[in-house]
Amino acid sequence: MEHALIISKLTKRFSIQERSLIALQDIDLSVVEGEFITIIGPSGCGKSTLLRCIAGFEPPTTGFVQVEGQEVDSPGIDRMMVFQGLDQLFPWLSALENIAFALRVTRTARGAAKSRALARDYINLVGLRGYEDFYPHQLSGGMKQRVAIARALSVQPKILLMDEPFGSLDAFTRKALQEELTSIWQKTRVTVLFVTHNIEEAIVQGDRIIAMSPQPGRILSVIDNPILRPRTPDSPEFPEIWEALHRLLGIQKGPAAGVLRPPQRAFEEIETPHLVAT
Repeated sequence: MEHALIISKLTKRFSIQERSLIALQDIDLSVVEGEFITIIGPSGCGKSTLLRCIAGFEPPTTGFVQVEGQEVDSPGIDRMMVFQGLDQLFPWLSALENIAFALRVTRTARGAAKSRALARDYINLVGLRGYEDFYPHQLSGGMKQRVAIARALSVQPKILLMDEPFGSLDAFTRKALQEELTSIWQKTRVTVLFVTHNIEEAIVQGDRIIAMSPQPGRILSVIDNPILRPRTPDSPEFPEIWEALHRLLGIQKGPAAGVLRPPQRAFEEIETPHLVAT
């Protein structure tokens, strides 16, 4: 299979006044078309910065990103991004019109009628038939993320970049959307890079799991996931991958059985300062 994405010797440095921060250092990664990759690491390790470099929002300091052989130097609809926040949608547009707007702006569909018809197909794809005319404030958090995913997929990107898209949701909704995303991916076979802080989510979703080091962000290991879908923590191979990721990330087991405690504050899911790449 062809490579959808090649990253070579990517280093990203931020400089503000007299301060300098190396967010990513010497990232090498090749992704085959149609793969589902999860990326996990502590807060501040550059996971989001890596996605932003792939999306073309941030230029690499050194190295390069290629999508299907073309070097990335700006954003493009071949790389669409879904963020963690639940405020990604235009509040003055309905769910259907949020998707149709993207189709019109990118000229993926010509004319209002074609845009609305295609938008309806993607509403159905994410399981929101009947909610086409609802506005964002009338939708739950999970529904908003489904619309955001539908909007990103509607322009038929080569790569879908997902930056902790379920991080703001409750556990029940998160699990439901994990299953929904797997179903959507199996239907579309879009290449997915999915950032998460959740080890279980990384294993359940990813065919390969990228474990990253604390700042500066480097790839510690790439773990092939042999578990067949649908994946659950009950799978025989699950504990082995779980333990391997905990060792790689330096997460230690606490005094209570089954409780995982980070060894230092850097591993907590906290809001990081502007300068720190997450």
